[in-house]
Amino acid sequence: MPTYNKLVRDRIPKIIEASEKAYTTRILSEEEYIDALQTKCLEEFEEYRKAESNQEAMEELADLLEVMNALCKVHGASLKEVDDLRKAKAARRGGFEERIFLMEVEDDES
Repeated sequence: MPTYNKLVRDRIPKIIEASEKAYTTRILSEEEYIDALQTKCLEEFEEYRKAESNQEAMEELADLLEVMNALCKVHGASLKEVDDLRKAKAARRGGFEERIFLMEVEDDES
């Protein structure tokens, strides 16, 4: 039996059950849950980086957004609240549309 030891979506046990396969799960503590979400976030980001098409990239971004939604809830916020923070920060500092890559800044001590 393969071992996964990772956070999965809520309906995955039912899907496995429908295939008549045996499985084991457990409910994580709050601390374990946050750690598992952070790990899942990195996993989904790596899958996004490896995407070979726009469709694959969009699927992975959707997964990443789902993890972000769960992380927002853990921190007592919503995606809308985080998006409002994003918008405020973009208004102050800009976004990334112009593709500016900072090479270096003169040091005052030079």
